[in-house]
Amino acid sequence: MPKVKTKGSAKKRFKLTGTGKIKRKHAFKSHILTKKETKQKRNLTHSTLVHKSDEKNIKNLLNI
Repeated sequence: MPKVKTKGSAKKRFKLTGTGKIKRKHAFKSHILTKKETKQKRNLTHSTLVHKSDEKNIKNLLNI
């Protein structure tokens, strides 16, 4: 039986916390930043947790 590979795109985008939750970064922070308010850009800087309904799919991609 061959090894099951982790999806590379998910590996780059998500990290596991110590309690087993999945951490992610916000979207809309990479380019076209001139039209966005400073407050919006500041709030997008911080990472957050993946929603509970999406956790199962992402753990599947990460083979957890």
